[in-house]
Amino acid sequence: MQSFKQSYILRTIIVLFISASSYSCLVPEKKRTVLTDSTENSFEIDSVLVAELNPDEYGMKNYVMALLKKGPLRSMIDSVTAINLQKAHMENIGRLADEGKLVVAGPFTDDTDLKGIYIFDVKTIEEAQKLCETDPAIKAGSLMMELHPWYGSAAMLKIPELHRKIAQKQP
Repeated sequence: MQSFKQSYILRTIIVLFISASSYSCLVPEKKRTVLTDSTENSFEIDSVLVAELNPDEYGMKNYVMALLKKGPLRSMIDSVTAINLQKAHMENIGRLADEGKLVVAGPFTDDTDLKGIYIFDVKTIEEAQKLCETDPAIKAGSLMMELHPWYGSAAMLKIPELHRKIAQKQP
């Protein structure tokens, strides 16, 4: 059974995904939709977003998800080095996001070996592995990554842009 905190985190992630994928429906825009007729449903497609995000017919695309875990050398790193590694780790996250390679990143807030996630906008595990190798915390053995192909909403590509509009502080 999940703890309250885990349930809260899961609900928060779901709300973020739903919010990101429905964002275009909430913002008044110039007329740029195509009416799609179906025997089951009729709905509007934002042709500009389709061209920008390049989703498949379900509005989805492939990503690579990285699970960040405690690294094998984490307990051997002194506190000053750990602080410097965290700063460099956060700078690396910012760089990857600015390059458009990292769509989502965030820590887990419970005290387990699972420390966080990344969702990369890359086609292969090998590409994601190369990006992970740029992380100073991984290089130092404080963190390690477990990579998995993942299929999710193409609307997630809008999360970094939306996040910059709401973040009052930058890490």
